[in-house]
Amino acid sequence: MLQRYLFSIRFAVSIMALAAWVAEAQGVKGSPPSPSQQVTRANGDGTGEHGPQLQHRNRRYQLHSADVLELNFPFTPEFNQTVTVQPDGYITLRGVDSIRVEGQTLPEVNDSLRSVYAKILHDPVINVELKDFEKPYFIVGGEVGHPGKFDLRGETTATEAVAIAGGLRDSAKHSEVMLFHRVPDGWVQVKKLNMKKMLKDANLNEDAYLQPGDFLYVPKNTMSKIGRFIPTSSLGLYANPGVL
Repeated sequence: MLQRYLFSIRFAVSIMALAAWVAEAQGVKGSPPSPSQQVTRANGDGTGEHGPQLQHRNRRYQLHSADVLELNFPFTPEFNQTVTVQPDGYITLRGVDSIRVEGQTLPEVNDSLRSVYAKILHDPVINVELKDFEKPYFIVGGEVGHPGKFDLRGETTATEAVAIAGGLRDSAKHSEVMLFHRVPDGWVQVKKLNMKKMLKDANLNEDAYLQPGDFLYVPKNTMSKIGRFIPTSSLGLYANPGVL
């Protein structure tokens, strides 16, 4: 019973942390990502396999709400404009219908713009420039020295992120570190990392590279969840465990 109670507490803490993070996600929740939405990860021998987006590196920047784009039409300057990605992911355009661009890269946005403006312009030429954008970041929570939000500068792995956040506390259960990553349609991809094994074996092959917006959560170990002060009546659980 005691073990079940402690497990329930740990599960509840993890769910609350995840819920707080997911609350910031934009977009409408849809169906889970299909295999075609997964990225290809190169193996050590150069072959590829379908793997989680957590391992995809050197990705092109994908637009988010509040990003600002400058659109220049060299041959039809009357359509030059500066647009902002709205909370629903759409941009309002001059002379044509709004289009959804959240999650797209700049080349993809350019293709979308050319397609929609081809309805009123002949073979439109459009230059797209990202003027303002959400600075890449990651969040580390739970049992680390300094939990919080940090700038993502260059390639950063999960173990490096923990070090940036002040390292693991003695109360950390670093065999079950959770990495949360947003994927299309409002879903969240979850990966469990056994940092204890990685560090013990000095093998970081399973260490995941973070992407902008990733959330790394380090839970408490079982013993640290027991309060510093407990009722004397609870001591009977340890003196006479057979009653459980």
